Amino acid sequence: RSGKLTPSQVAKNIIAMLEDCDKSTPPLRAIVQWDQEQIMLMAEASTARYRNKCTLSYLDGIPVCLKEEFKVVPYHHRVGTVYLGTEPETEDATVAKKLREAGAIIIGVSNMHELGTGTTGCNPNRYHKIPRNPYKPNHFTGGSSSGSAAAVAAGLCPVAIGTDGGGSVRIPASFCGVVGLKGTFGRISCHGSLPLSYSTVSVGPLCTSVADAAIVYSILAEPDPLYPYGLKQPKATLSGMCAPDLKGLKLGVDWTFFKACDAEVLSICEKAVEHLQSLGASVVEVSLPEMEEVRVAHVICILSEMRDFLQPDFNKHFHEMNLDTRANLALASQFTALDYITANRQRTRSMRFLREIFTTVNCILTPAVASTAPRIYESDLLTGSSNLSFTVRCMRFMQLGNFTGIPGLVVPIGYSTAGLPIGFQVMAKWWDEAVLLRIGLKLEQFRYQTKKPSIYYDILA
Repeated sequence: RSGKLTPSQVAKNIIAMLEDCDKSTPPLRAIVQWDQEQIMLMAEASTARYRNKCTLSYLDGIPVCLKEEFKVVPYHHRVGTVYLGTEPETEDATVAKKLREAGAIIIGVSNMHELGTGTTGCNPNRYHKIPRNPYKPNHFTGGSSSGSAAAVAAGLCPVAIGTDGGGSVRIPASFCGVVGLKGTFGRISCHGSLPLSYSTVSVGPLCTSVADAAIVYSILAEPDPLYPYGLKQPKATLSGMCAPDLKGLKLGVDWTFFKACDAEVLSICEKAVEHLQSLGASVVEVSLPEMEEVRVAHVICILSEMRDFLQPDFNKHFHEMNLDTRANLALASQFTALDYITANRQRTRSMRFLREIFTTVNCILTPAVASTAPRIYESDLLTGSSNLSFTVRCMRFMQLGNFTGIPGLVVPIGYSTAGLPIGFQVMAKWWDEAVLLRIGLKLEQFRYQTKKPSIYYDILA
């Protein structure tokens, strides 16, 4: 607004940096498709709007990227594979369309775990390669919205869009030290993303700050006639988000569940809980029942739905898939209709338990991920990585939100002694994202420093 900088200047910087991060050793691989001409067209239109004082929204001129799971004109809708999206896309997903209407500058589509089937982001195929964690390039970003988290952490854009069916926004947000919001199921339209698992996936932003996440959320969260699951939602608000303290809020913690994480993660997460208490919130011990059943039932639901949707691909493109994708889809084929029905009965039970818990507390607190980002080994670059016990651990605090549809927010709160980011998660009742953002703002004050990642681009320079 001051005119010191124009969207066109920022866009030129980003283009130079996208060229640079492809040439670096190892390459960052955050953005896997971009087009200089497209970026400059959007930036010049935004620059003209600023000049004429007729900007479209708070996102006007802001660089954003979208996970390759979304259709974005004119890029290939590959969804992390080598065989999908053979032709350039001619139609935008709803979120891409809304971002354009808000004046945002789409700088490209971001890398992802193939077909969203993993939590590391490891994707050795020729179009994608392995995105690097900007804090430690020999560590994974987390998945499956891997490139989205890396792009935000590395400074290429302050906003990226991901999808989350088993922690796919929140795990990479935690590993890369950025904010990740998974909206309530149905809150932000999934239309135009590959419908891998229709009952567990929510869309949400990965951002540099909670305030940015609130802005993006307020622009994207509304019913979409093309996406039936979100039609009956209440209006999205940010009410009370900027309250000076947390007085009157009750924060639920199941300590047994909370403590199942690495010692380093636990120690800082416990301090974060104390910080929230010091701002006037009260901590209430709650019991989250049947969490082992939730874990198994979520896996049955998400994998059965993915297997159903990807059955033709599995038969026709098996040899073009990464090894861990094949393993996951093969595992999924062992589930029966009976397993799926039983899992959905568990969902009804778990939602009922949560409804009761939310009559006594405003939210549930957990660590984001039980550990920090794992190392990348040489073999991962060639064959990919498959470590089921690690995947299970990664998803531990994530699955409840995907399985029951409640919203969750991950906020970075500190670093391990090795210098890797550690995140904290807040979950709330359905449609109550406002309380998450309110608590998230206060969690940011707890983090006494933000360390600069070793790969960082200053797009305003």
